[in-house]
Amino acid sequence: MTRPSLFCFMLCIIAAPLVLADTYGIAAQLNVGGDGKWDYPSVDPASHRLYLSRGTHVMVVDTESGKVVGDIPDTPGVHGIAIATDLGRGYISVGKSNQVKVFDLRTLKVMAAIEVGAKPDAILYDEATHQVFVFNGHSDNVSVIDAKSGVLVATVALGGGPEFAVADGNGTIFVNIENKNEMAALDARQRKIVSRWPLPGCEGPTGLALDIAHKRSFSVCANAKMTILDTRSGKAMATLPIGPRADAVVFDRDRQDAFSANGDATLTVVHEADPDHFAVSQVVKTASGARTIALDGSTHKMYLPTAAMSPANGAKDEDERILPGTFAVLVVDATRKE
Repeated sequence: MTRPSLFCFMLCIIAAPLVLADTYGIAAQLNVGGDGKWDYPSVDPASHRLYLSRGTHVMVVDTESGKVVGDIPDTPGVHGIAIATDLGRGYISVGKSNQVKVFDLRTLKVMAAIEVGAKPDAILYDEATHQVFVFNGHSDNVSVIDAKSGVLVATVALGGGPEFAVADGNGTIFVNIENKNEMAALDARQRKIVSRWPLPGCEGPTGLALDIAHKRSFSVCANAKMTILDTRSGKAMATLPIGPRADAVVFDRDRQDAFSANGDATLTVVHEADPDHFAVSQVVKTASGARTIALDGSTHKMYLPTAAMSPANGAKDEDERILPGTFAVLVVDATRKE
């Protein structure tokens, strides 16, 4: 290399900004209050609404103002809320009444109640097939609802207890089978299981997320591990450490980061450097009980419900320790440093 070329090369290095990975932290706390426990939150980016399952009802929060803007009552044992923006409807899994309640996204009024399997838990809307998939924890099956007509069109046996599920947008549904330590793939159009794959290193898979572009799945597990699979072959790509008591995980496709919400007051960030390489890049301090999460892909903000807890003092479970009126939502965001 000649001297002028070397000079230019060094000058380019000096002039180029040093790009570092995103760092994450709590950007805000929405003190929405109210009593009771919580489960899966859901975000509708189109309306800037956050739907919060609250045990017996669903709270609706405006993500821009942080204010409660509505409430859907009479949903005992609510677990999840699926949003069908294209149809203007939402669907709530009501665990204690073995129903799905259909509501109008604009008015929040309940339009119908549909009977499903025993203890409906995770729920999703598959826009590719205009169907709602309801995963029933006590009957080990999935109820399939035609979203437009509101008619139950199929019940598919899963061969084990389902936990969280996600759609790939192309007609395949992936679901964690908790008591089998495996992930199943469901053909949404044929309404049948087409693949089952073990989750190596994973005991009790709960939350599930997808990198659709690179065909990767992220399962978080009760033994404080995250197992990553190739969703075409079922090949295990990596198993990484996360915090204990994780219940949910999301994937930000723009930043190539997966986020495991852990019950020990941490959020584990796993970065996908490329489809074959993954590593824990950060552990964010959150709050005890912040173990479920929703991602707004348009803003990259994440929402984690939580509440203040009293000491155990003989309490049988976490629900008995929730301090009244302390329910809040942590908002996690990133700051890109250059």
